[in-house]
Amino acid sequence: MDRMARMQRIWATIRDVPQGSVASYGQIADIAGIPRGARQVGYALRNLPDGHDVPWHRVLQASGRIAFAKGSRGYREQRSRLLEEDVAVIAGRVDMQQYRWQPDLDELLWKPSPAWDDD
Repeated sequence: MDRMARMQRIWATIRDVPQGSVASYGQIADIAGIPRGARQVGYALRNLPDGHDVPWHRVLQASGRIAFAKGSRGYREQRSRLLEEDVAVIAGRVDMQQYRWQPDLDELLWKPSPAWDDD
């Protein structure tokens, strides 16, 4: 699978994270079918095209921490967007036990999705 196909798969998976929920980079990679691909998720997020509809703010480190440096523009934007969705952010961290997206098998298997190229 080429880099663009992986990024599209990652973006599609992030779009599935519901409002008020979060996922870790590794979780997104696993669900997208890219095991051990957490860094690839970061790469895909850094390369989002202008005008995208990907809710990037719902992706956090496995510990629930916001990956941006505290006080940076990205940190403030992500924190603000999460708070707008009623996700509590305390000291730059989200309680992953409370807010982690946990899709059930039916949601993963039967959701409408773009045709993915499984090269």
